[in-house]
Amino acid sequence: MKKVINAILVLCALGLLWVCYSSIMGPINFDKEKELREKDVIASLINIRKAQSEYRTQHQGKYTDNFDSLIDFVKNARIPYIIKEGVLSDEQLEKGLTEAKAEAIVRSGDAAAIAANGLAGFRRDTIWVNVKDTIFGHNFNADSLRYIPYSGGKQFEMAVRSDTTDKGQPLNLFEAKAAYETYLGGLDQQELINLKDVQTKLYKYCGLKVGDIESPNNNAGNWE
Repeated sequence: MKKVINAILVLCALGLLWVCYSSIMGPINFDKEKELREKDVIASLINIRKAQSEYRTQHQGKYTDNFDSLIDFVKNARIPYIIKEGVLSDEQLEKGLTEAKAEAIVRSGDAAAIAANGLAGFRRDTIWVNVKDTIFGHNFNADSLRYIPYSGGKQFEMAVRSDTTDKGQPLNLFEAKAAYETYLGGLDQQELINLKDVQTKLYKYCGLKVGDIESPNNNAGNWE
């Protein structure tokens, strides 16, 4: 009988040790996995911001709230790239020679003028390059822009706002976001509840977000 009681006590002690261990390591493991996942989600949001920024420059300052159009833009749009050879010296600048004037002289093909202005090695050519290859790299998968990492195929929420300021100036804003539930699935639910409770009490978005359609923030991320 005494052996049975001792065995039960040992099991109870082991159980208490496990509870203590779990209470300590649970939050640590949650935070570690959360940080790991958020690195990838943040990287995706930054890519969306890059694509939207370039999209805006080619669409009269407006963003798109549609991933189909954004992805198509990344895949097929082109942007100007200036090839530069040679720089103007201080002496040339002091004589009133500017980049525009120098480029015009070179384009004229007037060999005497080119030589007289010391522009034999000066070149400014504009070529058009693919958005994807230039901004993201040749191997970038543009279709991945819409998907939230670790979400099982869920898509980022994206919204835009086209408005005017009190002074009548155009106001174009965008935001893209992913809620905690979309990329922290499978982790400790109580820790997730605690995380959301803290964010809610701080009046902060429960997840990761870039840009804001309610308040201009220069397309900053809420992790920055």
